[in-house]
Amino acid sequence: MSHATGRVLIDVDGVTVTRPDRPLFTDASFTIHDGERVGIVGRNGSGKSTLLRVVAGLEQPEAGAVRPGRDVRVVVLDQRDDLPAGTVRDVVGDGWRADAALDRLGMAPFADRPTDQLSGGQRKRVALARAVLAEGDLLLLDEPTNHLDLDGVAWLRQEIDRHRGAVLLVTHDRWLLEVLARRVIDLQGGRAHVIDGGYEAHLRARAERAAQAERDEAVRRNLARAELAWLQRGARARRRKPKSRIAEATGVIEGGAERDPYAGDIDFAAFGTPRLGDTVIELDDVSIGYPDAPLLASDVTLKLGPVERLGIVGPNGAGKSTLVGAMTGRIDPVAGSVKHGSTVVIGELDQLGAELDPELRVRDAVAGGARQADHRDATLLDRFWFDDDSQWAPIGTLSGGERRRIQLILTLTARPNVLVLDEPTNDLDLDTLRSLEALLDGFPGAVVVVSHDRTLLERVCDRFLVVEGGRATEIGTGLGEWLDARASSARPSASPKPKVADAAPKRSGRRSPNHLRKLIAAAERELEGLTQRRDELAGAVGDPALDHAQRTALAEELGEVEAGVAEAEERWLELSTEMEG
Repeated sequence: MSHATGRVLIDVDGVTVTRPDRPLFTDASFTIHDGERVGIVGRNGSGKSTLLRVVAGLEQPEAGAVRPGRDVRVVVLDQRDDLPAGTVRDVVGDGWRADAALDRLGMAPFADRPTDQLSGGQRKRVALARAVLAEGDLLLLDEPTNHLDLDGVAWLRQEIDRHRGAVLLVTHDRWLLEVLARRVIDLQGGRAHVIDGGYEAHLRARAERAAQAERDEAVRRNLARAELAWLQRGARARRRKPKSRIAEATGVIEGGAERDPYAGDIDFAAFGTPRLGDTVIELDDVSIGYPDAPLLASDVTLKLGPVERLGIVGPNGAGKSTLVGAMTGRIDPVAGSVKHGSTVVIGELDQLGAELDPELRVRDAVAGGARQADHRDATLLDRFWFDDDSQWAPIGTLSGGERRRIQLILTLTARPNVLVLDEPTNDLDLDTLRSLEALLDGFPGAVVVVSHDRTLLERVCDRFLVVEGGRATEIGTGLGEWLDARASSARPSASPKPKVADAAPKRSGRRSPNHLRKLIAAAERELEGLTQRRDELAGAVGDPALDHAQRTALAEELGEVEAGVAEAEERWLELSTEMEG
């Protein structure tokens, strides 16, 4: 329930939408006020885009009502990329804000190009600029970060911050969800759960619902045991109760709560992943580009280690995918050499993914036709949310996100020891993203990821390469620090071989070792106290005895303490680095 007090822009009351085979969501109710930022999340196929279209009045629900406020102007960016005829400039408009939008979205060079000559990704970016600049009272955005690079995501965050009306967005970008959303609508299990807070609050609410489901299941099984004991007392009792009741009670006892397919790890050793030698992929003075065009990047020298996680970032069109193609051997470099180790087996997922036969069943597609699907294939399918029924479904019946998951699984079934993933998060929901991160965390080989998903990059990668302006350079800081400095136009220095000490800011004056030891000890005491308080709050926030106000207050304090822990850790690291220097 929202605590907003501004003008009501739209009221959604008891809305239900179904599909021929199942309900999407039932009895969805929420109100959006002026100035609010609300995110919609859920698994692929849960009805996120449908809910957005219902709010926009583009689709009618089977039950319930959507009541817009008086004179409310609604602006919609949906999954379709319908654009009017004319040039990009005609569609987006004039003025400095339009110029800035086209520049940050990488569309400035195409300002005079007709919209019917744009690629799909370019059309999406133009449609986003058009929607954001329209200044509606209620801005509805469906997956606005698709086809955006990190600069584009930063621009979108700034534009939403300055937007005076309300914003309702469907997104899988967890960073954007956390920094913008003050409420989250989670479509799960056919219901619309409304949670106060951002991405972290959504995760806590999910955990609380799962814990409650386990408690409810325990009560249900106890009642079933009592029922079964009564049914089995004797012939008289059995005559009064049909045998189906006995079977039902027995099934409840032997069954259990719905299993979480995300739980557990994949055993890659059993899966058949070959071991890597010391030499993986080495680039020596490599230049990449295309005929009759300037080089995208030149003099790139890089060594990828056996267990390294390399993230590649940069603007759209800068050459990230071309560089990855050169690394895998799919594209010949203009100059220089690329060397692969003798044990290297590369699994590559590009932006489009493998072509899939729509008539082929999911399990047969994974098996590849040359063999029968085995338990390893079933493990991967299960891990990526394909239950027994969907494993036998034709690929043509799958959603875009489900097809992307199949493409990822096909990449893994090649038994690679080097994974190269180019924009793997396209069309993936939050649950699948978390599963992908866990899988990459346990992968025994090397990983290269091209992505605009800041959360995925920061959680998976330990090295970052920036492709921009004809160069490919390794940044000497964390990704978050580099992006923050970039946003403030103070770009950090880049070095092909950064030293560990480069991650800490330099100080102009040298402090004595004794003074530094005291400061380090104080930082450690502060960090210990904050960590203890964080753990206490994390345990307390899940207490079922708390009411909503108490839980919200604890959650807010937990967020503040976690920020304090991060600051204290950074301060301790700076001091320790200075002491070692």
